[in-house]
Amino acid sequence: MTEEGGSPSSFLRWFRRELRSLLGSGREVAGRHSVTAVFSTFDRSNTGSITVVEWVEGLGVLLRGTLEEKMKYCFAIYDLNGDGYISREEMFQMLKNSLLIQPADEEPDEGVKDLVEIALKKMDYDHDGKLSFMDFEKAVREESLLLEAFGPCLPDIKSIIAFEQKVFRETPK
Repeated sequence: MTEEGGSPSSFLRWFRRELRSLLGSGREVAGRHSVTAVFSTFDRSNTGSITVVEWVEGLGVLLRGTLEEKMKYCFAIYDLNGDGYISREEMFQMLKNSLLIQPADEEPDEGVKDLVEIALKKMDYDHDGKLSFMDFEKAVREESLLLEAFGPCLPDIKSIIAFEQKVFRETPK
């Protein structure tokens, strides 16, 4: 999706700016920690570009999505390699990047490994050592706080309100 005559890189810069506005300044998107991950979830046709419909549908999920839509979106962000599972390694990477590690922590990786094991114990219903969407969905339906278990990927209500006010404000006549 680009404006007439606009380049894909200028659209990506605009997309990145607007996404940061929506997700709140200073927050990184979980998973691949980049706008690219969100762009990929919006690009449902896998063409490398986003149609107007995909843009509106993607924003619809972020702003007003149902629990089902938000679960699919967060799972796609957390599934770093796109294989349909959140692996132990993906959990480790996301949690390591999401947590504030204190300088005094001697072995921070050990604490992250412990968190991964706790997450698997709580969420891996079929006990295969990774989370399928079915595992993720069941865990989130039982405990909604697990939706963003591996790091932030959805905007908070304050950011949603600010974004909507910015985008939907009346234009001067």
